[in-house]
Amino acid sequence: MSVSSTARRMGATVLAAGAIVSAAALPATAADRGHDRQPRVEISRVQADSPGRDDRSNRSLNGEWVEIRNTTRQAVNFRGWTLRDSDGNRYRFNNVRIGGRATIRIHTGSGRDIRTDLFQGKRDHVWGNRADTATLRDDRNRTVDTESWGRRR
Repeated sequence: MSVSSTARRMGATVLAAGAIVSAAALPATAADRGHDRQPRVEISRVQADSPGRDDRSNRSLNGEWVEIRNTTRQAVNFRGWTLRDSDGNRYRFNNVRIGGRATIRIHTGSGRDIRTDLFQGKRDHVWGNRADTATLRDDRNRTVDTESWGRRR
């Protein structure tokens, strides 16, 4: 066998191996671009209609909330993120971190912020009982997730 035919065979083998590696890497590349990938952070639940009467008491206000879940294993810092309703009411997160696979509830009324619950300090209900949309945006004002219910007129 000549040196040139051995070199050609080795070159062909290297090219074939490269093609196999490239084909295996394609699904990971597509996932990195966000196709068919679960969101990192999502609005997992909304309690828009506070149990009992909507009497503007702090108990009633805190009975409505939005729950946000971090679907990853890593903590996410929410500094500068916002949560809004359809009427433009906005809650801005300070230096809040949600641990991996953890959830946090954002209540409408007043209270002491803890790891699992934050409070907007509002004196009136924010979320529409019959219809509304909760929109979570990151610190670059990109929509991360939305949750809608009912029909707006």
